[in-house]
Amino acid sequence: MKALLHLWKAFGFSLQGLRDTLHHEMAFRIELTVAAVLIPTALLLPVSLIFRIMLISSVILLLIVELLNTGIEAVVDRISTEHHPLSGRAKDAGSAAVFMSAVNMAVVWCFILFDLIFNNS
Repeated sequence: MKALLHLWKAFGFSLQGLRDTLHHEMAFRIELTVAAVLIPTALLLPVSLIFRIMLISSVILLLIVELLNTGIEAVVDRISTEHHPLSGRAKDAGSAAVFMSAVNMAVVWCFILFDLIFNNS
């Protein structure tokens, strides 16, 4: 019973994190809008199950990395708002992780759409 209560509380904290990020982060709202378009598109495309999984998981990965980046930024800002090289490196690394997952998503979608258009015609 204790484990269920713990899971329920963790679920609540997760929802609060999503709400806070949605409220405070424009980038997350944009990426969520992109996800709202791309995920249904992936479900409608005539591709194999593995391709569908790749399309959807690349979008979800971007959202996950954005959430982690937001957490990094919040912790760095909580410690100090004054400029410090290590704070800058932490924030830049988080931003680079978001960029790399966006590139990953774009590459996955481009390769699969290319395959769909040119190899299935």
